[in-house]
Parts: sequence; structure tokens; C-alpha cells
Amino acid sequence: MTGWEQVALVAAGLGAGLLTSTVGVASLLSFPVLIALGIPPVVANASNTLGLIPASLGGSLGYRRELRGQPGVTWVLVLTAAIGSVGGAVLLLALPSSVFESIVPWLILFTCLLVGAQPWISRWLRSRRHPDDTHPRTTLSPATTIFAGLTGVYGGYFGAGAGVMMMAVLSLGLDLDLRIVNALKTLALLAANVVAGLIFVFVADLDYTAVGLLAAGSVIGGYTGSHLGRILPPTLLRILVVLAGLVAAITMF
Repeated sequence: MTGWEQVALVAAGLGAGLLTSTVGVASLLSFPVLIALGIPPVVANASNTLGLIPASLGGSLGYRRELRGQPGVTWVLVLTAAIGSVGGAVLLLALPSSVFESIVPWLILFTCLLVGAQPWISRWLRSRRHPDDTHPRTTLSPATTIFAGLTGVYGGYFGAGAGVMMMAVLSLGLDLDLRIVNALKTLALLAANVVAGLIFVFVADLDYTAVGLLAAGSVIGGYTGSHLGRILPPTLLRILVVLAGLVAAITMF
């Protein structure tokens, strides 16, 4: 690997870290760079998952103030995403990549629609509640937990757009500020990547040079991105998430 290729990977890690803590489509940037350097797709996918763990870690540290305010949801979500990612990692190693290639872009497009329409959907859901039920939803319902787990499966399998999917699930299932949802999403991705990454260390082929260079850039990007995500207005953040998801879906068609 040449010096310029190493610089490109560090830069990709930095950019992916920023995306991890904000709009949640980090692999849209880092995975194509790995492929362009000639790394086989499955090796690139596994290496990308491991290399972006510091991005989610840095982002979660940056969001620690938001996470401290929701301890119950935080721990349930961490366990749900971690368990789901085990299934995703197994699928990556056992199935041909063509299995999900045809449906993933449509899945990302659907979740973009959910993120964009979330304010209207949430208002409709609130209008359907019993008049005496005025308490905000601050715990994960069984349905939200199941869909968060399925998102963890996808995150362990490939991950491009997993952040957008998790934002949609949590935005619809919880009555929390979008900034807090973003923090929870970042931590969920960390849990999914850590578990899947550990599996890949033992059973998958990895390019450890690429992993290290991505990690070096991504930890800085993740921490910086958390501060950007905190100050972005909710409407602008939602627009950016939808746009990033659309780009991810179009790229994967």
C-alpha cells in the first residue's frame, strides 16, 4: 500500500466517523475506498466493520451527556443491537452477497421515507392514543425492540444505511428529542460493530493495515461528528439523514 493510499484510508476513516455520529451512512464513504484499493468485497466489508468501531466509540463519548439521561433505553438498545449483529455477521460469512443486494436499496429508501415523515407519523400515532395517555414514550416497546434487533442484524451483515434505519425505528418508537435519538443510534451501531468485529477477528479474513488506518481517522471523526450532531437543528438533521440515505440507496442500485 502506497503512502497516498494510506492517506486516503485515514481520510476515509475521518469522513466515515463524521457520518457515523451525524447522518449514519459511514460505510457509503469508507467501503468504496477499500474496494478501490483492490481489497476483496467480503474482506473489505469485515475490515470496514472493525475499522469503524472507534468512530462509534468516539461518537458515543461525545454524546455521553445525552446517553446519561436515558439509561434504561440505552442498555436495552445496546443488548438488542449486539444480539442482532451476531446474526448479521453469520449471514455475511455464510451467504453470497447477492442475497441482500436486490432488497437493501429499497429497504434504505423505505427507512428514508420513515425518517422524513416521522413528525407527521408521530402526530398521527399520538392522536390514536387514549385521551388519558399523555405520557411520552421513553421506553422501548416490544415492536420497537424487535425492529431495532433486525436493524442490528443488518448492521452486522453490511451496515450501509444502518444508521438511517435505526434513526427511523427509534424516532417512531420513542418520544425523544432527535438529538437523543441520534446519540442512541450511534451507541447502537457501536454495540453492533463491536460484536460483529470480534466475530470477524476470529473467523474472517481481514486487512489489518486497512483496519488500523480507518480506525485512526474514524475515532477523530466520530468524536467531532457528535458535537456537530448536537448543534444541528432537528429539521436540518432530519433532512441530512434523508439525503444521505437516498445517496446510499442510489449508489447501491
